[in-house]
Amino acid sequence: MQAGILLSPMVFSDQHSLVNISEESVAVLGTVGAFGFVFFLFLSGVKMDLSLTVKSGKKAICIGLLTVVVPLVSCMTTIKLLHEEGNEFSNKTFFLAVTYSGTSFPVIHCLLSDLKILNSELGRLGLSAALIGDMLTLFLTVFSLWVKTGFEKGRKEALIDFGLAMLFIVIVVFVLRPAMKWMVKRTPEAGQIKDICFYLVILAFMMSPRFTDLFRIYFLYGPFIFGLAVPDGPPLGSALVEKLDPVISGLFLPIFATTCGLRFDLSYFKNSNLFAYHQVLGAMVALIIKFGVSLLVPLLCKMPTRDSLALAFIMISKGIVEMGSYSIMNDNRVISEDIFAHMTIVIILVASIVPILVKRLYDPSRKYLCFQKRTIMNSRLNQELRLIVCVHVPGNVNSIINQLNASCPTRESSIALDVLHLIKLSGQATPLFITHDKQKKTLSSKSYSENVVVAFEQFERDNWGAVSVTVFTAVSPPNLMYEDICNLAMDRLTSCILLPFHRRWYIDGSIESEDQTVRTLNFNILEKAPCSVGILVEGRRNLKGSGIRDPLSSDNSSFYNIAVIFLGGQDDREALALAKRISQDKSVRLTVIHLKAANSLGVILTENDRMLDSAVLNDVKQSVCFTYIEEHVNDGPETSNFLQSIVEDYQLIIVGRRYKTEDPQTLGLQEWCEFQEIGIIGDLLSSADFIRNYSLLIVQQQQQRTV
Repeated sequence: MQAGILLSPMVFSDQHSLVNISEESVAVLGTVGAFGFVFFLFLSGVKMDLSLTVKSGKKAICIGLLTVVVPLVSCMTTIKLLHEEGNEFSNKTFFLAVTYSGTSFPVIHCLLSDLKILNSELGRLGLSAALIGDMLTLFLTVFSLWVKTGFEKGRKEALIDFGLAMLFIVIVVFVLRPAMKWMVKRTPEAGQIKDICFYLVILAFMMSPRFTDLFRIYFLYGPFIFGLAVPDGPPLGSALVEKLDPVISGLFLPIFATTCGLRFDLSYFKNSNLFAYHQVLGAMVALIIKFGVSLLVPLLCKMPTRDSLALAFIMISKGIVEMGSYSIMNDNRVISEDIFAHMTIVIILVASIVPILVKRLYDPSRKYLCFQKRTIMNSRLNQELRLIVCVHVPGNVNSIINQLNASCPTRESSIALDVLHLIKLSGQATPLFITHDKQKKTLSSKSYSENVVVAFEQFERDNWGAVSVTVFTAVSPPNLMYEDICNLAMDRLTSCILLPFHRRWYIDGSIESEDQTVRTLNFNILEKAPCSVGILVEGRRNLKGSGIRDPLSSDNSSFYNIAVIFLGGQDDREALALAKRISQDKSVRLTVIHLKAANSLGVILTENDRMLDSAVLNDVKQSVCFTYIEEHVNDGPETSNFLQSIVEDYQLIIVGRRYKTEDPQTLGLQEWCEFQEIGIIGDLLSSADFIRNYSLLIVQQQQQRTV
């Protein structure tokens, strides 16, 4: 929009313009941009899940309804008091007041997504309230058009419009939606929608504006309502969004916004009349009242003041939907050019200021500043250990269950296991967080994580009394999944989060799969987690092929050999505490490999760290039987050679992350470290130089952060 204003004749005259754009060119660009805007409305409908309006909490419903109704009444009252005479009030004011007071779900969704707070607590509340408000705005806008028709053409015509609109909705709900659901059912599970089905939906969308004209509905609502009828999520909704959204959001919408800016001209203010000034005052009153209601309701619900202010700014946000509506109303002479100019300024100011204020007021990571120690070291052996394990792909399930089985949980040293299945949000706008209730045996038609639930419930039955399992599913954007994990860790008082490594190998050492989004997620969790974190790097050989004892088998003659590589520091102490808990079972053999610097010069451990290291080692000696190996090394290459000679004796090796810590024992290895998230020793043990038949667990103790 700002680019369009800068290119407009208002800034540069025809003689001095950087780009000479004729009115015909603007009209052509406007047509192309309007096409993209209609597509945007269709995709916004596809992403929305109307079933969430029923599931929204009382707080979201109150905010969504009141932030539309109260500003609407205030706006109409203000304009009525200022403009007491004339039919212009009765014909237009109700319709315009709804546009001033309404809430746009797509705009708020884009704002929250850009600020990366989409699935934060405030983001979820804002999305739910926006969904309620948008549906109410849609209804009031259509109703206001019927009222306008009643004033201009009579009650009979208004009733005909109402009947035709209801007929259109019936056709969409009971004909088009079942047809699209049939297409989805014909698609194999986890498969892609057929191209013919995809093109049929696009064809129906292209025809929807014409059909809305036949049914006397405002032409912008046809594509939007049709989009609402499309089943959200995979395979149809996600296919539409993934194929169309990049070109619509990246090309057509910027063109549309630019053409809106090209139409702006300050000279429109010279010809402004009294009605336009009254409309602008009414719009400003609606904006202020909307902010006040959005602030007051959360405060009455005991929300913190900063969060309430942030939510209030979110609810008054303006964007491309409002700009498009005013631009099209200006083209159709529903509003005058001076009202369009005034509202353009309001939209630009609000859209520019709101993101800055929200970002300054609300930082979701602040709540992760945990002053309690949530570590494995601080959980006693006879107390329940609270763990979160994250699952991305089916292969993660078996590896995690195998490692948990190998830890041999008992009734005396039980585990409260929260399993979080992470799924990429695709084809829908609203993130989901689902708790799988064990008491409910029926699965919905759109079930998530069914295989994960079955596998971990079987694991719970196999370890009855020693393990309690709760399965959750988080459907959210990959770059925001850490919010779901950290929120769950805060709510469940978790001591440790167990994450799968982003790379998996075949038996021969070749890479099976690699996911950089998982790696980014792991980095975010390591940085922001309110508890300790472990990253599990799977071994390159199957459980039976590697000679590892299957904990579910009846053969107890073999042992499960665990090694801890100990250099010192808080992460290594956390790794040792975890190993101590695992080795309570007699079938587990623990070896502590203490690597010491041959030359004490250059050692960076503080005296306090050395005392704590000694205390932890002495505690382990008193608690369990283990083999202690002390090795003096001069530098990193010596450490590498020593570890290569012994690692084949173990099935699980536990090391501390020791991020940005380089001792004499690791000197020279930092330059060759490929994966910073697993530390120098972890990266060394996972490298191709090691014939790795073992699994590797890298541990980071809870980071103490300040505000």
